[in-house]
Amino acid sequence: MFRRMLLSTTTAALFALMPFAASAQDTPAQGGDIVVTYKDDITTLDPAIGYDWVNWSMIKSLFSRLVDYEPGTANIVPSLAESFTVSPDGLTYEFKLRKGVKFSNGREVVASDVKYSIERAVNPKTQGPGAGFFGAIAGFDDVTGGKSETLSGIETPDDGTVIFNLSRPDATFLHVLAINFASIVPKEAVEAAAGDFGKKPVGSGTFILKDWTIGQKLVFDRNPDYFVKDMPHIDKVTVEVGQEPLVALLRLQKGEVDIAGDGIPPAKFLEIKNSPEGAQMIVDGEQLHTGYVTLNTKVKPFDDVKVRQAVNMAINKERITRILNGRATPANQPLPPLMPGYDKTFTGYAYDVEKAKALLAEAGHPDGFETVLYSTNTDPQPRIAQAIQQDLAAVGIKAEIRALAQGNVIAAGGTEGEAPMIWSGGMAWIADFPDPSNFYGPILGCAGAVQGGWNWSWYCNEELDKRAIAADGMSDPSKLAERQVVWGKIFTDIMADAPWVPVINERRVVAKSMRMGGPDNIYIDPTRVINYDAIFVKQ
Repeated sequence: MFRRMLLSTTTAALFALMPFAASAQDTPAQGGDIVVTYKDDITTLDPAIGYDWVNWSMIKSLFSRLVDYEPGTANIVPSLAESFTVSPDGLTYEFKLRKGVKFSNGREVVASDVKYSIERAVNPKTQGPGAGFFGAIAGFDDVTGGKSETLSGIETPDDGTVIFNLSRPDATFLHVLAINFASIVPKEAVEAAAGDFGKKPVGSGTFILKDWTIGQKLVFDRNPDYFVKDMPHIDKVTVEVGQEPLVALLRLQKGEVDIAGDGIPPAKFLEIKNSPEGAQMIVDGEQLHTGYVTLNTKVKPFDDVKVRQAVNMAINKERITRILNGRATPANQPLPPLMPGYDKTFTGYAYDVEKAKALLAEAGHPDGFETVLYSTNTDPQPRIAQAIQQDLAAVGIKAEIRALAQGNVIAAGGTEGEAPMIWSGGMAWIADFPDPSNFYGPILGCAGAVQGGWNWSWYCNEELDKRAIAADGMSDPSKLAERQVVWGKIFTDIMADAPWVPVINERRVVAKSMRMGGPDNIYIDPTRVINYDAIFVKQ
């Protein structure tokens, strides 16, 4: 019998849209420890820089933010702030900080730390991918343009008060303040780390990094001074890296591992699903996810829209869903079906080899061309990349596959001119919060097309950026439906430029044992892969 919990790659969902019911016996217990495995090492724990589904949960637990999500929901609640108010015009947000909250270095968290942390996330020198989220704060353009080091829109009248003044209403602003890029860090610790804060993090979250042996393991201990009583429940989390998914699964079956972070390998999924324990272990549901191929608009020949459209027609998405044993459906637009704004009438580009060949010929490539397709090296991503490679070969495109560790692929995508094509599987995109804007700014907007960013197609349409800003300015709740329609049209208009090939919308699959306590929805939290704060080990 399986005693531990399995986590599928599809549980990189940052959202539980339909919370699962808790079992009656799931009363949180204090104490115990868990072991988590991943194939790849962790690249960074710096909240201004880390943005992959492996480090996201760890960063979330190391640091605090002004607001957070109620576990297992998308409801915003005060966190580091004890209260907040929003002006009627939606342009001023005032937060009152909790008193006595301390960083793990012993110093109390004050308002100036909030201002410094947001400014650091926005500053181009940080080379973080999250700057664009803060675009509504007054002074943003001056900081990103190198004219200023400080955001004029953040005021700290005293140690316990932070005021944000926006240059325009932003319907997503509270959600932005709940994501990792808004985590609060102490300036002195960042400076003392001398560029290595990602390996020497200091925060005020539920856990403290106690040990990091590069290439082997990370150990996180419960923060005894965390400001919420009885949180977290677990005393220690050990993350072991360098574990092949099949090996991790075998260790999990032996009771040596609690969470196989890279998930259930597709070759084993049906076996586990059909096992006697499968019905009790596996939780299956949809998520706000789209897997896609980026086409770098700054690398020839993908600077030609006809070439990008041809590639959209060349990929057989149905075949890729079969590789995943039916745990995905074909995608035709950037937004996933459950995201507000998704256009059910939009059909996108049909799979059509002959039309793809004709478009390539019109673009001056009747015999195709050579290129490079990047992918992560964790199963099943290389096999999906090979399927894409075969489809491209059928229209004359010879794509060399470079299957690398996740961090190396992310770095290549965030370096201008380096990665012609990237299969995003295992990395992107799963919503940070339940709003269509999250599928635009960081991955398709101009603000994301920067060094270290996640707009790996390097696509920048200034006219669409203006429409996106206008859509986010529709903060009046009575205009919600209108706003969703506006966003939907932005995404279908993007597809005319074809900077992506939307490939699949993948389901969330979690399998957990009776050893791990709590309702199923706390394992897939709105802003993390695994909610280390809320899960517990039954005593």
